[in-house]
Amino acid sequence: MVLHVAGKELLLRPGLFLWGISMKKLYVVLAVCLLWACQVTTAGAEGFALTEWSSRGLSLAGGMVGRADDPSAIAYNAAGITQLPGTHVMGGFAAIAPMGTIDLDLADGSHTSTTTKPHIWAAPHAYITHQLNDRFWLGLFSRFGLGNEFADNWTGRYNLTNINFQTFSLVPTVALKVNDVLSLSAGVEIMHASFAMGQQIPSMQYIGYIPSRGEDSKMTLNGTGWGVGAQVGAHLRMTDELSLGFSYKSPVTLNIAGSADFSRHQSNMLADQGQVPHTIDTDVHSTVHLPDSFALGLAYRPLENLIFEVGTVFTRWSTYDSMNIYFDSDFQSINHKKWRDGWNFNASVEYEPLDWLALRVGVWYETPVTNEAHADFMVPSHGRTGVSVGAGFQWGNWTLDLAYAHLWVHSLDYSETDASGIRSSVGNVSTGNSRNTVANIYSATIGYTF
Repeated sequence: MVLHVAGKELLLRPGLFLWGISMKKLYVVLAVCLLWACQVTTAGAEGFALTEWSSRGLSLAGGMVGRADDPSAIAYNAAGITQLPGTHVMGGFAAIAPMGTIDLDLADGSHTSTTTKPHIWAAPHAYITHQLNDRFWLGLFSRFGLGNEFADNWTGRYNLTNINFQTFSLVPTVALKVNDVLSLSAGVEIMHASFAMGQQIPSMQYIGYIPSRGEDSKMTLNGTGWGVGAQVGAHLRMTDELSLGFSYKSPVTLNIAGSADFSRHQSNMLADQGQVPHTIDTDVHSTVHLPDSFALGLAYRPLENLIFEVGTVFTRWSTYDSMNIYFDSDFQSINHKKWRDGWNFNASVEYEPLDWLALRVGVWYETPVTNEAHADFMVPSHGRTGVSVGAGFQWGNWTLDLAYAHLWVHSLDYSETDASGIRSSVGNVSTGNSRNTVANIYSATIGYTF
């Protein structure tokens, strides 16, 4: 529905109100929405913010804030979606394959090296834009995600054996095309999160009057929760060659509730002392504060088939101060984070040698956000550098985008950490660091224009 406010067009994106859309288009819309079922994600940016919101965006190192000229603008900068006439659908996924090694020196002088389990994590995305007599947009994408897995018997098992944290955002948005130069957008973000984590719980029992080490008990945490936030954007087409984009994503507070299950139920002197939870299956809850972010992108098109973009993203990770888990059995797992605010700097170029072919390349750098005084094995990262390449193909109304990115994750030091289960009488680790951590990311996106 096109509303007019003070002579301006007000463009609505109110969810799935598909007035004026043919049944054929409706079927395609529903098919794209089914991508929401592909729910496994992992970290793709420093911290655990995701940026693999489209294959084109990945190949351009996230340089879509100033461009904002395809349906994935819903994730990067929704104000740019006013550049798209008609109806567009887009959907795809990124396959993320991380690998790294943790070196640990133990208090007894021994040394261990552990490599993460090979795993491929999928980060899906799906977008719908529609302009007819009515205009609105709907997007599904993963804003945050985290995945990591080690063997159950590895040295750091008392801190972590596996983690899978994933979110999905539904963002109905209102866009205002002020004039041919300026577009603005504002949307409500409805975020769903699921959380799964495993770690081993050590035990001590008395044999006679002598305390002795007992069998470990595997603790498995599972939970889900919801949060609500907001997103706003602006897009300025200053000249035919130059455009500037800005977007802001608000913080989101997730209230997560779930359960803790244990593989062994046994008496434990360490639990009696309050060092670890009693191995009693129980309910748990947690509150997670996810950060807000500001993105700015400047795009320059010197030729009709050539466009450059430079940009930056500032994420207020300092709001992520803890991830505490409260057990109904009266145990509290206090996990300080106290991360630092982070910056992402990116540059990219896109060249179209043929009408049906686009070639892309990007590079980016992310400043460290982890506080090494509280470093754990969930996010063994201390800044990242990435390069990406990709290609886009067009056949009539169809588009196919392919991308590859390689991510170098800088080493994280554990010599000063106070994280539970590492440098403690339980963890028995004196020092350590991550090394050779990389990620290969492959992405494919299919789009159709009606």
